[in-house]
Amino acid sequence: MIIVTGASGQLGRAVLDNLLEHVPAEQLGASARDPQQLTALQERGVRVRPGDFDNPAGLGDAFEGASTVLIVSVNSTGEESVRRHRSAVDAAVAAGAKRIVYTSHMGADPASPFPPMPDHAATEDALRQSGVAFTSLRNGFYASTVPMLLGHALQTGELRVPEDGPVAWTTHADLAAAAARILIDGGFDGFTPPLTGPAAVDMTRVAEIAAQRTGRPIRRVIVADEEYRQGLLAAGLPESAADMLVGLFAASRHGDFGPADPTLAALLGRPAISIEDYLVSSLPAGPGR
Repeated sequence: MIIVTGASGQLGRAVLDNLLEHVPAEQLGASARDPQQLTALQERGVRVRPGDFDNPAGLGDAFEGASTVLIVSVNSTGEESVRRHRSAVDAAVAAGAKRIVYTSHMGADPASPFPPMPDHAATEDALRQSGVAFTSLRNGFYASTVPMLLGHALQTGELRVPEDGPVAWTTHADLAAAAARILIDGGFDGFTPPLTGPAAVDMTRVAEIAAQRTGRPIRRVIVADEEYRQGLLAAGLPESAADMLVGLFAASRHGDFGPADPTLAALLGRPAISIEDYLVSSLPAGPGR
């Protein structure tokens, strides 16, 4: 049985939807902190059980009978994140899983200035020490971040962000399809190559794409990290969120989120969705478009 954690989240649910196209529902299990959100999956025949990484004892029931467990990384950072991931790894091992698949990141690095990346690196250490076969999915950076980074640029005509480096933006849909493929077919012992969109682009290119889509001129303006951080705080973001966004740009300058890699497209059997195509579907069209 393949167990997918975080099944109520965007990525976990999309993985299960892809699995259901190829695997009988009775061979699939889904877990989430609130299993009531998984009623539709249960109605399709998927085994649904509560699974809270903060409740290690309960994970034994969630993972019962698992051959493979997909651990979807949690939406937190620091010691709390690593502790939760280690609890899930330990529970999967205790349940007798033969393989653990984990949604990591191409930028995983204990020295990264982007807070989630040291957490991914620490979780990968836990996987290495688990004694169980594992696959760490080195996912590209979510393209869904880009509209948020654009912020008010569509209204002001200026994209004011720190100096950056190219990022191989990648969609949830493509990463979910690839994860399902690996869960079914196996392979990729240890770490996958970077699973990315077809090109790494910088924020200057993002501004150009957004301008073409909306029909509004958008000028990319480089601001100092601290100026950007202060602007985020003034807009009401918590310090932790502001520091995370500043860290994103610092890590991109180091080249942590590029270059693009062809592995994802090979897994999908088609080209991966480009950031251009993603923004066409997520940004408002300008007049005549």
